[in-house]
Amino acid sequence: MGDSSCLSQYYEEQVRPCIDLVDSLRSLGVEQDLALPAIAVIGDQSSGKSSVLEALSGVALPRGTGIVTRCPLVLELKRVSHGTAWSGLLSYEGHSNPVELGKPEEVGDAVIRVQNHLAGEGRDISDKRIHLEINATNVPDLTLIDLPGIARVATVDQSDDIEEKIKKLIEKYMKKQETINLVVIPANVDIATTEALRMARKVDPDGQRTLGILTKPDLVDRGGEEGIVNTLNNQVIRLEKGFMMVRCRGQQDINDDMSLEKALKKEKEFFSNHKHFRIFLDERKASIPYLSERLTKELVYHISRSLPLLEKQVTDKLEQTSAHLRMLGDGIPEDEGGRVKFLIRKIDEFNQVLTDVVKAEEDLGESDTRVFTKIRNLFSVWKAELDEKDRRLRQKIDATAMKEYAKSHRGKELPGFLNYRIFEDLVKGHVKELEFPALGLLQSCKDVIYTNVNEITKSFFEMYPYLMRKAKQNLESLRDQEYKRAEEKLKSQFAMERMVYSEDGLYIEKFLAVKSEMESDRKHSDFDGTTQHLRAYLKITTDRLANQVPLIVLHHMLDQYIAKMKEAMLGIIRHKDFEKFTEEKSEIAQQRSYLHSRMERLERAREALIKFVPV
Repeated sequence: MGDSSCLSQYYEEQVRPCIDLVDSLRSLGVEQDLALPAIAVIGDQSSGKSSVLEALSGVALPRGTGIVTRCPLVLELKRVSHGTAWSGLLSYEGHSNPVELGKPEEVGDAVIRVQNHLAGEGRDISDKRIHLEINATNVPDLTLIDLPGIARVATVDQSDDIEEKIKKLIEKYMKKQETINLVVIPANVDIATTEALRMARKVDPDGQRTLGILTKPDLVDRGGEEGIVNTLNNQVIRLEKGFMMVRCRGQQDINDDMSLEKALKKEKEFFSNHKHFRIFLDERKASIPYLSERLTKELVYHISRSLPLLEKQVTDKLEQTSAHLRMLGDGIPEDEGGRVKFLIRKIDEFNQVLTDVVKAEEDLGESDTRVFTKIRNLFSVWKAELDEKDRRLRQKIDATAMKEYAKSHRGKELPGFLNYRIFEDLVKGHVKELEFPALGLLQSCKDVIYTNVNEITKSFFEMYPYLMRKAKQNLESLRDQEYKRAEEKLKSQFAMERMVYSEDGLYIEKFLAVKSEMESDRKHSDFDGTTQHLRAYLKITTDRLANQVPLIVLHHMLDQYIAKMKEAMLGIIRHKDFEKFTEEKSEIAQQRSYLHSRMERLERAREALIKFVPV
């Protein structure tokens, strides 16, 4: 590249380790897990993007009409300080053995072959990446990602949505905060209309991560130079990193077999002799050598700024991956004895959690509530409903209303007396109104318990399809069985409540308490005695139902349901086809394998970051 473009030895000692660190992380596959600092090269078709990359890398990349770059190409340039040997290494996804290249002329055809393999023989694209490592004395220490040129119209051998597919692929790289966007724009067009710059401004509206590169300055119409000067001075479209200009080989230069070295000399002559643009050469804003120097500085600065966040991201990802692996467990043993022990341990752990649910001692998430607490809340609602029904009936049978009620129902009774049948009818009507809410309480408690036990079951057995299916069958059949039994008992309880009975001593105690309360609260009435009897009995009924209904629900829907569920799960161990119950979902094994691989590469990445000491 010439002495003028060489970085000082001191600077190179800082540059190479920094870029090597990120390249090593990229080679580990860490970009599957988090974004790494990078320079993405984008441009519209025929913007001169390939020419810029050729000039920087010293190799001839694929050329032609239409879309030439059909896969993301990671171009890893490594300057070697001595010797004349040139070496290239081409690798890509799905191919374990890198292709060794002996000379720069082999690169173009090698990349085309790989692109055809990854994206097909036509002109379509693929998001699978190609990695090209170049070691040479005449390249900068730099890593670039070349992306497909933005197409406007699909050709015969392209899909109709090719423009959308390319933009989606480009945006995937551009939007990452860790990416510097290198936007290549022909100097002989209106830069405001270029799609590449429009996309860059969309993801980076303040231009913090965007560097504009103007190409083809020799094609600028006479009189149009002032606009280019204004652009380079950041006065047209402002970018924080500004604009630079280069003049690369044109098609005629390539046809004439002009070497890259000669093209660099011709570029320097062009800018040195141009009355409008030569100032930018002095300001180090023009030419390939100054661009390579600028890009290297930008990348190193970007990497050094990103390292603290990168370390934190690696640590966080390691913790997340480790937690996920713990959740998946170690997998199922291969031998029969190991499988039996595995199944016994799994079911024992599950049953212990069910035991904890019954005891109201289960572990909780941050925002969860214990099952018994949820049920207790429903019981409180039931008690409130009992009290409200009691209050309404008491209003109905207070002394004033009782007179009117007695008039319409009175038979031969003397004044102040109420027929027992009327007393019984009032009580039975009251009990009948409470039966439906009691059955609703049963349904609500059943739903709460089933939902929670179902979630526990999924957390233990979802990875084992046969075991999950069997557990689900037990879960639902036992739920329905105990629900029916509880429903029958509740109906039986309400049938008994309509018999109107209380133990004499208990009734007298309630009656005297009500009588004392009423005599202190109100004046004497002919129907006070009847009202006192009704109120006393209603208190007994309310207290009895407030306890008895929840007891029936708890006995069947919690205690019996859980106990029988545990027993049924233990029966699986003795099942003749028990081995089926230890079969794991195939995707779980694949996921575990992937997570182990992720753990390994993240641990290696963390080790590399810890060891790295900037010069």
